[in-house]
Amino acid sequence: MDDTKHQIGLILFPQLTQLDLTGPFEVLARLPDAQVHLIWKDLDPVLSDVGLRILPTTTFTDCPDLDVICIPGGPGMNDLLNDEEVLAFVRRQGANARFVTSVCTGALVLGAAGLLQGYKAATHWASMHFLESFGATPVNTRVCIDRNRITGGGVTAGIDFGLLLAEALSDRMTAEKIQLYMEYNPEPPFTAGSPDTAPPAVVSEFRSYAEGMLKRRGEAVAQAAQRLKETTSEQASFKQPLPR
Repeated sequence: MDDTKHQIGLILFPQLTQLDLTGPFEVLARLPDAQVHLIWKDLDPVLSDVGLRILPTTTFTDCPDLDVICIPGGPGMNDLLNDEEVLAFVRRQGANARFVTSVCTGALVLGAAGLLQGYKAATHWASMHFLESFGATPVNTRVCIDRNRITGGGVTAGIDFGLLLAEALSDRMTAEKIQLYMEYNPEPPFTAGSPDTAPPAVVSEFRSYAEGMLKRRGEAVAQAAQRLKETTSEQASFKQPLPR
């Protein structure tokens, strides 16, 4: 391992949305002074929500101290919200990382780990309302930067996120050269990329499709938020001075 390089870690998990991870990976792995790790509990292949197999490069146990920790999103993120092994790793790395970041619904994992309290944050539009459960202020934007918290919106926003993070870690010229190499100059063929511009029938169809998953997510968020509240209360009580 080259200790002179920025240590960047992206968490893998079953049923993640791969572009949440591979978008920023494509950008950040091209930084000349960065080493990017794909992290999970073990080194077995991880299957994305559409069947792409991705190999972790390190485990929670063996991962070095990170300068940047990033959590992608996806349907499988629901299970992470109350997975103490994952949350403990995120909290530990987030405590000392230069940047604590996410893409899409990965922001909810940061929230469940207690790392978004008092911060502005972005996430996928369909899950934006869950951020308040973790003490965060939702912001409807492609990339939200609040101090050292950088959160990307839904899926494709991970590329914008990656380029802005690349600039922060290096410089604008380097980030722009990566953008040019990628020919990242989007001209989407439809206007359905936002609920504000998509045809109402498309929005309705999506909501019906995602209803069950979002219901389960809401239940997981409520459980995680309650656990976080109880933990915060316990910590506050512990810090109270003893009576004389």
